Amino acid sequence: MRKSHRFFAAACVSAFALIAAVPVRAADVASFYKGRTVQVMIGFSAGGGYDIYARTLARYMGKHIPGNPTMVPQNMPGAGTLKVANYIYSVAPKDGTVIGTFARGIPMEKLLGRTVGQQFDATKFTWIGSVTDEPSVCVFWAASGIKTWQDMKTKPWKVGGSGVTSDLDIYANVLRNMFHLPGRLITGFPGGTEVLLSMQRREVDGRCGWSWSSLLSRDKHLMDQKLVTIPLQLGLEANPDIPGVPLVIDQTNDPKEKAALRMIFSRQVMARPFAAPPNLPPDRTKALRDAFDATMKDPDFLAEMKKLDLEVRPQSGLKVEQLVKEVYAYPPDVVKIATDAIKVAK
Repeated sequence: MRKSHRFFAAACVSAFALIAAVPVRAADVASFYKGRTVQVMIGFSAGGGYDIYARTLARYMGKHIPGNPTMVPQNMPGAGTLKVANYIYSVAPKDGTVIGTFARGIPMEKLLGRTVGQQFDATKFTWIGSVTDEPSVCVFWAASGIKTWQDMKTKPWKVGGSGVTSDLDIYANVLRNMFHLPGRLITGFPGGTEVLLSMQRREVDGRCGWSWSSLLSRDKHLMDQKLVTIPLQLGLEANPDIPGVPLVIDQTNDPKEKAALRMIFSRQVMARPFAAPPNLPPDRTKALRDAFDATMKDPDFLAEMKKLDLEVRPQSGLKVEQLVKEVYAYPPDVVKIATDAIKVAK
């Protein structure tokens, strides 16, 4: 009986310890963050889409982190956002006081054979989440006569690009290489705004890689006035806002080509990604991810995003982490198809 009593008492103590551990850990996280500043590093200059997303997130996320730290945005542009990605991974303190955002394609560049300047392993970032999955589209000036996917396959066309690592160039090259389309890429534009001006001047016919949210927030009048057409969606899942427009990964029945397209366009799922350094304490990782998820449901945050005409279609940190690991697990033959597809088309 005495042994039974001792065993029962020990079991009670162990159970109590397990129950008490959760609030103790929560208290530890709150104690750590109370009175602290969390830096939100932004790999772009002020005023662009990534910058606006990051600054808006920073205004609201702090109140959802235990201890309510102040979140301070800080721009760190350079090297196509490699500078901030390298900083977050290798230099920033690994204690939960720094998170940041960089170009959505950056995590996939190494997989596609572009490693110059990289000092990180994308699978080891502590992924906090993405504010939206932001699918992209091909958009053509209506006067070009390119209205459907069939038109893209049979009629000559020209699209504008802004550099070999930009979505505009990558997506145009993928379409031309994989589907043997009769299109040309005119690259060297400073950005999408200049490509649009060139479309209006009829120097190019369109662009492939226009984020749906940007098109809605800044240039919806082009659709309302039927000045542009949308023949193709670029992403992993069809956008319900544009029914009837075909999805790029549905345009091949080859399973390896489908996998390669999934690898290339997976960056659309993590359109506005936020990450922290690797090896964060697990309780702070959970606190940051929970705070991010809570912010995505915060009525004040959502109201401001609506006012800014910015989409919120959140992806959790765990989902982004799983996606990156999934893409890096693809077999070499699929990786080669993807690598060949993004090469500059002849």
